[in-house]
Amino acid sequence: MEIALMDNLWVIIGTFLVLLMLGGFILLEAGSTRMKNAGHIAGKTIFTAGIGALVFWAVGWGFIYGEGNLFIGLSDFFFGDASFDGEGLSPAVDFMFQMMFALIAMTIMFGGFAERAKLSAYVIFAVLFSALIYPVVAHWTWGDGWLAELGKQDFAGSTVVHLTGAMAALAATIILKPRIGKFNKDGSSNDIAGHNQVYTALGVLLLWVGWFGFNGASTFEVADAFFGFVILNTQLAAAAGAVAAMATVYALTGKADVPTTLNGALAGLVAITAPAGFVEPWAAVIIGLVGGVMVVFSMKLFDRAKIDDPIFALSVHGTVGVWGTIACGLFAVPAFSSGVGWGAPGLFYGGGFGQLGVQVLGVVASGLYAFVVAFVLLKVLDKVLGGLRVSEEEEIVGLDLSEHGSYGYPENMPSNDETKGA
Repeated sequence: MEIALMDNLWVIIGTFLVLLMLGGFILLEAGSTRMKNAGHIAGKTIFTAGIGALVFWAVGWGFIYGEGNLFIGLSDFFFGDASFDGEGLSPAVDFMFQMMFALIAMTIMFGGFAERAKLSAYVIFAVLFSALIYPVVAHWTWGDGWLAELGKQDFAGSTVVHLTGAMAALAATIILKPRIGKFNKDGSSNDIAGHNQVYTALGVLLLWVGWFGFNGASTFEVADAFFGFVILNTQLAAAAGAVAAMATVYALTGKADVPTTLNGALAGLVAITAPAGFVEPWAAVIIGLVGGVMVVFSMKLFDRAKIDDPIFALSVHGTVGVWGTIACGLFAVPAFSSGVGWGAPGLFYGGGFGQLGVQVLGVVASGLYAFVVAFVLLKVLDKVLGGLRVSEEEEIVGLDLSEHGSYGYPENMPSNDETKGA
């Protein structure tokens, strides 16, 4: 009984840490974009989290963990289980922890909407994503879905959370098209710099700390303190990602670009999310290093493809999410995989190409589902709303004023009274 209570305490602490990651995303996204949209970014993160929580309570949990079929769960809607038998996690603690992952995936996805989407698009698509996209992918791997039966490994969500959010963001970015002024007629790109690198750095730090709950509490127990090992792997990969990204961008440009370095840390965290409980520390360093290098070139690749990704969600969470998932098929250690009944050893530990193949299949299937369904739903929504995007005038003025009627930094903007007095 005491051990079970400790397990529940640890997971609920992890729940709090993951929820605080929303604060990290607020600072990261606001700092990476322009001042005229800062209040909007902060506000929409909070109210869409409210929408996502209610949808997860109503249907999301049931679609993921309810009894159903290999595609989706079909029971346990409108969750309200207060029972606890003294063993394992209480249903309510488990529910709350899993809800946080749904909210993080949705927040990642909304990175593709940044600085140009209507408030109504956020509201409606928060419901659709939380009900029809994330729960299906989560059921496949974490519920009783077909990928779970194949033994797909995803310790805390490189695919389920990060890739799913990124692929939906890609669909939104394509439909919304680039921000005004991002690309020139000759195809060249302009750097639309964020307004506050300190916010961005603080956001990354909050996310880094929150990730210890994200990955660490995914052990679901305190037995043998294995969560400490998972957190060690998380720390090493994040550190390696930051160093690798800084070194790579310096080699390419002669400057240690701050935003790129920060994205490198996030890339290391995303990369280790799937294999955190399956690999040795030396492998975590390699996984983070590769993620840090990949994110630099991925950012450049999307820019050349004329895809405007203001907070680099597609590269950090998408490209590197793929790498993190595949890394399980390479580096998973027998004692940490087949030994606990979750998949098989990786290629480098005698597992052959079996687990690697399952990981690749999981990436392709999950990524395609998230992108296709998001694209179709957003296209329909685009017609219903008369466009997902605000008008050119509203975009130029900024979403703070056009969508909310006030500025996130009111003291830095002239009021009507001040303008009249002038």
